[in-house]
Amino acid sequence: MAEEYLFGITLVGEKSSEVWDPEHKNDDAEGGNQHFGVDQKLIIKMALLGPEAKPGELNVLQVEAMGLKGLIKTPIALLERGKTEQIILDLSFPDPPVTFTLVKGSGPIHIVGHNLLGTHMEEFDDLEDEMEEENIDDEDDEKAAQKKRKHSADGKKNGTKRAKMDEAIDK
Repeated sequence: MAEEYLFGITLVGEKSSEVWDPEHKNDDAEGGNQHFGVDQKLIIKMALLGPEAKPGELNVLQVEAMGLKGLIKTPIALLERGKTEQIILDLSFPDPPVTFTLVKGSGPIHIVGHNLLGTHMEEFDDLEDEMEEENIDDEDDEKAAQKKRKHSADGKKNGTKRAKMDEAIDK
């Protein structure tokens, strides 16, 4: 089972930044991680400029995250009061840490999304095995149904339709 939690941060002031790193934030009082073995994913849905932003000031939001070939730093939003005050995003970050930085402008920029917590890997493996067994059973049922349809279709081809075609040729 996956759990889903609201994620939101606000960046105020040029060069301000926030890091999403749930592996370090979820430590309990005894120093153990509460969600050890749980897959986590951050999904960002929107970035918006706060109403106290300065008119005419361009605010540039940058993200730094792990990509296929290593660390990537790239702007994800350019916001300006009176022009573009919000942007809908659909960004997924499966690997922490993810750093959001206001590289230009003073903000505030609000970043909204959700944090997904997946099941423990062992539970996932068990579920995957069960699903594979169900799929094999379903495939066997489908093959049996296809054979029945094929035999009945072959009978029609060789039976009634074939006889009518032979009659039409004889005339």
